[in-house]
Amino acid sequence: MVRVAVIGAGAIGGTLAAWLAQSHEVTVCARSPLEDLEVETPEGLIRATPRILTDPAEATEVDWVLCTTKTYDCAAAAAWLPGLMGASTRLAVIQNGVEQRDRFPQVPAQRTVPVIIDLPAERGAPGRIVQRRNGTIHVPEGEAGEALVALFADTPIDAQTTPDFLTAAWRKLAINCSGIVSALTLRPAEVANDEGVAEVMRALVRECIAVGRAEGADLPDKLADQVVKWTTLAHPESVNSLHADYVAGRTTEVDARNRVIVRLGEKHGIDAPMNRALASLLSAASTPR
Repeated sequence: MVRVAVIGAGAIGGTLAAWLAQSHEVTVCARSPLEDLEVETPEGLIRATPRILTDPAEATEVDWVLCTTKTYDCAAAAAWLPGLMGASTRLAVIQNGVEQRDRFPQVPAQRTVPVIIDLPAERGAPGRIVQRRNGTIHVPEGEAGEALVALFADTPIDAQTTPDFLTAAWRKLAINCSGIVSALTLRPAEVANDEGVAEVMRALVRECIAVGRAEGADLPDKLADQVVKWTTLAHPESVNSLHADYVAGRTTEVDARNRVIVRLGEKHGIDAPMNRALASLLSAASTPR
């Protein structure tokens, strides 16, 4: 039994914590108290009663820390690390974007594992989550990556190492950057069936492909069409996290999902006007009047 701390009790954090609690000793580090976790999964309803902490001063050393907070909450997440991290504790950064390795510089690089996760899940209420499908996890090859994969051996989540994590991260970003159309149209995944919207999605992804290639990722041209197809095949009522945050009036991850393409594109002299424009529109719509 491995001691695991999950920072963040949102859709991803809650789902991972509930599954891992079936076979490991799990602590959930949350903003507000929770009694338990219930997740409606493709395998049926699962319940878990992990240790719930709301004060970083109460944190104790664990074997693994899984940071599942939004990218804009890294400072708050970092407050938990002094109590959770021991001399051999590893940190898995399970966040959107392509900059996971840079977000917690206080942890030695050899003990930081960047994670790409594809796990459609939505939180309806604190501790109550709907998991749309079993999902996948990809981590870099190596001892630390293999150790993280082993954590999920008794769950239906398909965790694997990959020899080309850079490409995996940019492929996920290609999917994520296109999700801004749902936030702006206030429609779930079914919006991709509208051909006009689908072409906007393709344009967003094509920009991501160009910048990703400049960064060293191996991304095929057909990825733009594939992202649209994958979205149309998703549960029609599936809501991505950018859309959910926008509707709820929360800060969004538009920087990690769209502006990063603009920012890294500028480094290579590659323009990304579609990502810039839609990111600007979402930010303007999110600003209180």
